[in-house]
Amino acid sequence: MKITRISVYHKDLPLKDPYWLSGGRLLFEVLDATFIKLETDAGLVGWGEGTPWGNTYVPAHGPGIRAGLETMAGSILGLDPRKLELVEYAMDKCLPGHLYAKSPIDMACWDILGQSCDLSIADLLGGKRETGTPAASSVSSGEPDYMLGIVNSYRGMGYVAHSAKVGGSDTDKDIERIRHIEANRKPGEIVLYDVNRAWTRREASIVMNAVADLGVTFEQPGETLDDLAEIRKVTTSPISVDETLVTLQDACRIAREGIADVFGIKLNRVGGLTKARRIRDVAMAHGIQMFIMATGGSVLADTEAAHLAQSMPDEFIRACWSCQDMLTVDVAPGSGPRCVDGFITIDDTPGLGVVPDENLLGDPVAVYE
Repeated sequence: MKITRISVYHKDLPLKDPYWLSGGRLLFEVLDATFIKLETDAGLVGWGEGTPWGNTYVPAHGPGIRAGLETMAGSILGLDPRKLELVEYAMDKCLPGHLYAKSPIDMACWDILGQSCDLSIADLLGGKRETGTPAASSVSSGEPDYMLGIVNSYRGMGYVAHSAKVGGSDTDKDIERIRHIEANRKPGEIVLYDVNRAWTRREASIVMNAVADLGVTFEQPGETLDDLAEIRKVTTSPISVDETLVTLQDACRIAREGIADVFGIKLNRVGGLTKARRIRDVAMAHGIQMFIMATGGSVLADTEAAHLAQSMPDEFIRACWSCQDMLTVDVAPGSGPRCVDGFITIDDTPGLGVVPDENLLGDPVAVYE
């Protein structure tokens, strides 16, 4: 089997509501999404998506994905998409770094491999857990009552986990936000307080120590792994690492040095499932729990994340973020897993299990063959 054609689509995905993170430092309203259709000489077709969360969050942006695909296309055409690590090697050799540009190709290859084996991606990743994964919302930063209102709206949709955005120079306000949400937390509900690197070491120690009695988990309360290691020394709250978990080497250091208790694995950021499964295995080998997430995007990106989440035992998975309900458009109506009774559940459909409506994507912006 060989890859014979790569079609690239560009689609803007508007958010239903303006979204703030880092204590209101960054605003997002539209996501720049890239979808790819990978065709083979065996008639199998795989789909992939890459949707960075804007261009000010981490080193990634939509046009960069499409430029990367143009650069790598010649190295990918003619390869067998089922041989995942050969495709991975070809991309890494052709374009070092730029992991976010490689993720859509990787997703599409896993989709084709699953279809060829008549297995879901979760089963290919080691075996699909039959229970679904708690669905996590993402709560924009703002006044405490505003944030709780967002949490309540997601509760109405069945969500049982929430990533609440904190992090700003006003440490008193962050303490107020956290205590207000915790005072209204439902039994069994999962809440992660995501700082998105916004705190200095001083601010992190002030807020985390002020709410230490609550036992809550903080995601990325510092800019770098060195910052997290130092924050770890002066606080007792559990730490989740997100933006600075990019490579397998990062994962090994975090596990070896005990920098964090939780991994937040974002598939687009780490380069796709092929690289993410190695990070998953490091976490499980060291007793580290995980949140699994797309960086952003449609039901395709959410489905990829849900496959990885459902490939690990219950005790290791905290929740799987679902971005699809934040969007005003659905590129795959009626297709793919959705949040049902608080969980996202992968079924036995071979491959990715979701196909976009090409009429909604429009014409390809590039075709390589």
